[in-house]
Amino acid sequence: MTSSAPTTNLPWVEKYRPDSLDQLVSHKEIIDTIQRFVDEKRLPHLLFYGPPGTGKTSTIKACAKQLYGKAYKSMVLELNASDDRGIGVVREQIKTFASTKTVFSAGFKLIILDEADAMTNDAQAALRRVIEKYTKHTRFCLICNYVSKISPALQSRCTRFRFAPLATEHMIQQVQRVIDAEHIETTPAGIEALVKLASGDMRKALNILQSTFMAFNKVNDEGVYLCTGTPLPADIEAIVEVMLNESFKTAFRKIMEIKTEQGLALQDILHDVHEFIHRLDIPTASRLLLLDRLAQIEERLAYGANERAQLADLVGVFQVVRNQVVEAAA
Repeated sequence: MTSSAPTTNLPWVEKYRPDSLDQLVSHKEIIDTIQRFVDEKRLPHLLFYGPPGTGKTSTIKACAKQLYGKAYKSMVLELNASDDRGIGVVREQIKTFASTKTVFSAGFKLIILDEADAMTNDAQAALRRVIEKYTKHTRFCLICNYVSKISPALQSRCTRFRFAPLATEHMIQQVQRVIDAEHIETTPAGIEALVKLASGDMRKALNILQSTFMAFNKVNDEGVYLCTGTPLPADIEAIVEVMLNESFKTAFRKIMEIKTEQGLALQDILHDVHEFIHRLDIPTASRLLLLDRLAQIEERLAYGANERAQLADLVGVFQVVRNQVVEAAA
């Protein structure tokens, strides 16, 4: 992945955004299909949906750059969630752009509506007629995270593509290209932690990479966890160990000390403890009890419950599980 940007102060997400479809490494079937559309200059209306950071915007921008080249700015209208998304924008800005004919070789203009699921119902209803009326010389690409928020009438007018979270090998490949280009000192554990925390979100991975490098001048696992405010695996292991082996009072006190020293939120601890539970050698009934109680605690935290009370509940359920394991062994 290369960049032609003359400036060096761009966020790496933009600096290393692919300029052509062949620079995209994931979603091979989708890219191959769109490449055929571009080669034949027969692009249909498109609907890209899927989780954030999976390449939806990068794909359509790379497609537009291949189609229009230097005429990109005059042939493409981009609107995103920061713009007004009401019916007025559809009737004025979008309709004005779509109604203007073009004499360029591609034969049509392109309107990119990023985060289209933020559009009002009235705006989506107005957009249906605009799409039909100006199909001859305008193409639309709708991008969203939740396809269920796009009206069925709009969905039926578009060719749909679902962008899944990026696979680990693709994440590592793209991150490594940026590391090589920026001459970053890294460790294998650092890259593994970065990819794990990104969870298939390439934008998040590059932001974590840039933040960690700027904070510590190198990227290792400890730096990644500290920069993102995520509990270290060693801390989570210590917390689980304490809850399973110490008394309620001692476990509560030690975990409060860890939370205070590391600046951890109980929400983050819950997320990582949930992953750690699957490694514990405990009966299935005890594992189900833990998962059920963790879900309840997370729900109460989401509604603004007191953290100390929820931490006490967390320590308490681990005490119950410990007693169950001891009784089963006896």
